[in-house]
Amino acid sequence: MTTQSGTETAGRVIDVLLLFTDGTDELGVSRIARELGLSKAVVHRILQTLVARGMVTLDQHTRLYQLGPTAAALGARALRDLDLRAVAANTLRRLQEETRETVTLTALVPGGRAYVDQIVSTHEVKMTVELGRRFPLHAGSSGKAVLAFLPEGRREEILAAGLPALTGSTPTDAARLRAELDSVRDSGYASSAGERQADAGSVAAPVFGLDGDVRGAVSVCGPRSRFTPEFVRDCAPHVLDAAHDISHALGWPGAKEGSRSP
Repeated sequence: MTTQSGTETAGRVIDVLLLFTDGTDELGVSRIARELGLSKAVVHRILQTLVARGMVTLDQHTRLYQLGPTAAALGARALRDLDLRAVAANTLRRLQEETRETVTLTALVPGGRAYVDQIVSTHEVKMTVELGRRFPLHAGSSGKAVLAFLPEGRREEILAAGLPALTGSTPTDAARLRAELDSVRDSGYASSAGERQADAGSVAAPVFGLDGDVRGAVSVCGPRSRFTPEFVRDCAPHVLDAAHDISHALGWPGAKEGSRSP
């Protein structure tokens, strides 16, 4: 096997695994082949290899595949060792106590962003998020908080690639979203109402690493009915403080008011 063909094969295997983080828990050969533009024969060979190593499992009745125990172990180890999650723990608890709503931590990942931690609201009616699942950056306050502070070239690539609607409120117009992202950079935080999940509201601010690159976002989220303009206004300073403290714990030297990009 040549280096080039080996790299191509490895890339296809990774692409197959990443599909399981994007949506439904179970996938079939035909859908994977269609999504990735591969032949069914190639997809079947990849899946057989993954099954043999416990990365995916096959339901013999439905003939659908899902992530297996080896993938779960790798994911658990990655979450445990992720610096962002470790340094944010105390700050997330403080933010949840201040707001009483669910608090989440998002990490920038290839192709989007993923929730890596949450502390659930003390309210009887509350919102929870799915850890580890990949979401696009244009939908929801956490995604927009990250997108706004990406390098301009990368941000424009994402805007130009298309903005699929996850709900009826998802931003799908690139020009309007571009203007909103300008406002996010000015204020340091993003808000959303039903953009990723129809009945949810949220407020988020970006988290930066040692080199000044955006690493993810911290957010407060809950039922849309509670996220009034007044609540968003009152909540934003707490979210900005939390994002600042997590960024500093990661080594970012920015100023206190600098939820803005360095």
